[in-house]
Amino acid sequence: MTHPSDTPASGTDVFDRMRAGELYRADDPEIERRQRAARRLAARWATAYTEDPDAARPLLSQLLGSLGEGAELRPPLHLDYGSHLRIGARTFVNYGLTALDVADITIGADCQLGPHVQLLTPTHPLEPGPRREKWESARPITLGDNVWLGGGVLVLPGITIGENSVVGAGSVVTKDIPPNAVAVGNPARVVRTL
Repeated sequence: MTHPSDTPASGTDVFDRMRAGELYRADDPEIERRQRAARRLAARWATAYTEDPDAARPLLSQLLGSLGEGAELRPPLHLDYGSHLRIGARTFVNYGLTALDVADITIGADCQLGPHVQLLTPTHPLEPGPRREKWESARPITLGDNVWLGGGVLVLPGITIGENSVVGAGSVVTKDIPPNAVAVGNPARVVRTL
């Protein structure tokens, strides 16, 4: 991890540096501007969805980095930018996804995410001084194809969950989950191979 005394990520290149895992200041004005714009678009999509989910889809496509054919999301959707979130074809995301997409979040095809799943890419320094100064970094999250996350699953920064795996409701994923596994608990542990 880069030390805060190194050149900080700021200005127009802050997003590339954030996605690369470098430290950045959370109170950067450009970060705040982009987050507000994403929240406004997410709110417009949620309102339109209540009237006609199909008609709302172009707003969702505009918000996200990519949206696969036949993918379905239900509002509300809480995210930082949206542009760093990619969702594969035929994936279903139930109500209340929180996707803090400072780094890339990739959700494969044919996935199922239960209500109130949290995918959290940001992390903070352990030392109190840099945290007080609003330094953060982020690590990407990847869900392989055909992953099922039960309701309330929490996935921490830098995690990969392999294809065909299932994570039980309420689990906290602190380490990678291999393909074709069932994991449960806090921290989530593999209890079965599929």
